[in-house]
Amino acid sequence: MQSARVARQLGGTMAARKKAARKAAAKSSGELIISKSRVKAAARKCNVASDFYAALDKAVRNQIAAAEARALANKRKTLRPQDL
Repeated sequence: MQSARVARQLGGTMAARKKAARKAAAKSSGELIISKSRVKAAARKCNVASDFYAALDKAVRNQIAAAEARALANKRKTLRPQDL
């Protein structure tokens, strides 16, 4: 009860504050370009740690940046499979 009372005094329920904190964290680090539910579905035999999504997102962003650099070096504005 004590934490619920403090949460109301600080402006909303505890769940609302947590949701707002997650939203702010996502905006500050950029939205994920991967789908958490699809990653979890693809990993059929293992569980997925919560920090795996951020690491995967970073790896995908690096791959896209490298592909863009290769396409531009080849004087193209279209990403193609061979850029990966």
